[in-house]
Amino acid sequence: MKKTILLIALLLSSFASAQIKAYGDGEWFKFRIHYGPITAGYATLKVEDAVLYDKQVYHVQGEGHTTGITKLLFNVDDYYQSYIDKELNIPYRFIRKIDEGGYTKDLEIDFNHDSQKATITNHKYNTVKEVFLEENVQDMVSSFYSLRNTLDTQNIQEGDVFDMNMFFDRGNYKFRLKFLGRETLKTTFGKVPTMIFRPYVEAGRVFEEEESLTVWVTDDDNKMPIVIKADLAIGSLKATLIEYKGLKHQFKIIRE
Repeated sequence: MKKTILLIALLLSSFASAQIKAYGDGEWFKFRIHYGPITAGYATLKVEDAVLYDKQVYHVQGEGHTTGITKLLFNVDDYYQSYIDKELNIPYRFIRKIDEGGYTKDLEIDFNHDSQKATITNHKYNTVKEVFLEENVQDMVSSFYSLRNTLDTQNIQEGDVFDMNMFFDRGNYKFRLKFLGRETLKTTFGKVPTMIFRPYVEAGRVFEEEESLTVWVTDDDNKMPIVIKADLAIGSLKATLIEYKGLKHQFKIIRE
């Protein structure tokens, strides 16, 4: 379950119509992570107004934790934070503090987009390092929230692919997203029109292959995460939205 519980929540939050603010202060999501009927853990994401470097930003905070028997077998406690410029949709600071079965990281990354440098502070080893930053780069959290405000889903066509510069831990890499189509899902909230996306992720110890993730988000102005299916090396894992509040737009549900 390495990097899985919060990553799922983050991947679920990545989509919205262009030119429409999809989220704002007070938005909050809670997801149940489960293997079939077995609950493996929970993940949350919340958005709050804040000020950083005298700039108005959204402070996005994410947490992921295992629970029950899963916690005994493989304990996960993940904390992620991102400070995102409200108008420019770019990050100024990213924090990643995790403990996943004894594997720990404690990183703080400050982005200087003018000089194209990222300052990486590793609190675990008390080191500071500067590295090159790609243009218009996003961090692991801000990339998804940026897409929510900029991706034009009104004119999207099945098979369309979108690329983005992303900075993760120590360097730059490409994040790719593919649109698979639309589907009406039966959920605990009712029947919900959704859009289906496939984030391309690096194959390895966690994911079976590059195309192991499938994401369903609401086909409305919120582009709210509903379900994700992840095919892992240890089996198939699902995340389901179970609670939400502070939506910026009306939640579209099909009434029968």
